[in-house]
Amino acid sequence: MATFSLDAYLERIGWTGRVEPTLDTLTALTRAHISRIPFENLDVLLGRGVRIDLDSIHAKLVVARRGGFCFEHGTLCHAVLERIGFRVKTHAARVLTVLPKSEAARTHMILTVDVGGRVFLIDPGFGGHGALVPVPLVAGQDVRDGLDRHRVVRDDGEWVLEAEIGGRMTPLWTSSLEPLQTIDFLMANHFVCSFPDSPFVNRLMLRALTAGGRTSVMNRDVTVLRDGQSKHYQLADRAALRALLVEQFGFDLPEVEQLRVPMIQEWT
Repeated sequence: MATFSLDAYLERIGWTGRVEPTLDTLTALTRAHISRIPFENLDVLLGRGVRIDLDSIHAKLVVARRGGFCFEHGTLCHAVLERIGFRVKTHAARVLTVLPKSEAARTHMILTVDVGGRVFLIDPGFGGHGALVPVPLVAGQDVRDGLDRHRVVRDDGEWVLEAEIGGRMTPLWTSSLEPLQTIDFLMANHFVCSFPDSPFVNRLMLRALTAGGRTSVMNRDVTVLRDGQSKHYQLADRAALRALLVEQFGFDLPEVEQLRVPMIQEWT
């Protein structure tokens, strides 16, 4: 077990700038975190489950240089930002990209950060079209970052994060932004890691930022985005997955050559 170290974290994300509770620092840290630490659910599919205490997360994402999903990313960022001096709160959201709100449990972790009286959302562990930079908690205010465009809007008394996908603003998640405690996320983490119909139990899901774009994996389907252009292909076998982890995700995990994914019917 590795005890949390801010210096080790900053080295992990390649941060060499000043560390102070300003918007510039928050923006740069958020981008660096998402750029260097990928999204992945491999431990769930390997039958290990996921521990979300800070020391376990630090050992995995920082020391072992692995990735993780939202509870790991969010918990780590919360600890980092508090250590620096930011005022940070944790919240749960219902992801809207697959299921309607009425069927989506609150199984996504997001953060709000108060910077000089202004509140910003950061979402380090979304894994899809999430924002790489803080989004002001101001309804309808666009945030443009390269080709990305995000904003929050109000709907049915909640905050909804939207991203521009295929030329239209698309809801990613919805949240009341009620501040939650660690026990709430322990419950949600247990659910997503063990419920038989949980997508984390049934599907391989990976995302990493790379030079000029993103590499995303859903089961065997790989999407490589470079400079606004997409390339799609399928992983031939587990060995190809292991090679992709080394090449695009920055770590080797020999155990994936025995990985079983329920949603993949044929896997050689």
